[in-house]
Amino acid sequence: MIGYVTLGTNDLARACDFYDVLLAELGAKRTMQSPRFVAWSNSPKSPAIAVALPFDGKPASVGNGVMIAIAVDSHAKVDALHAKALALGGQNEGDVGERFPGFYAGYFRDLDGNKLNFFCMG
Repeated sequence: MIGYVTLGTNDLARACDFYDVLLAELGAKRTMQSPRFVAWSNSPKSPAIAVALPFDGKPASVGNGVMIAIAVDSHAKVDALHAKALALGGQNEGDVGERFPGFYAGYFRDLDGNKLNFFCMG
């Protein structure tokens, strides 16, 4: 259902460096790119995560209550990816762990302050 989600950035090169490394852990590569927009996915037909300079030319800002949740297949992968995001300069927004029975997640903010999480069901 979701084709891609876009996160605003004020420094496209820095955001791309962060997501190139972080999303490579999931096998994702750049699938779309322009001077103002870059998207990563596992294939051209799968959902993507993108970063972009705002079209209106105003500074990018974080949406209060907005979060991108990225599904992975194991608790170990949640642990590793959350740690990788923090090692790349992201900020912890919630330690990894079970939030309720069957839902395991770790929350972080990227270099622009956008909130994301990696999660595993089951």
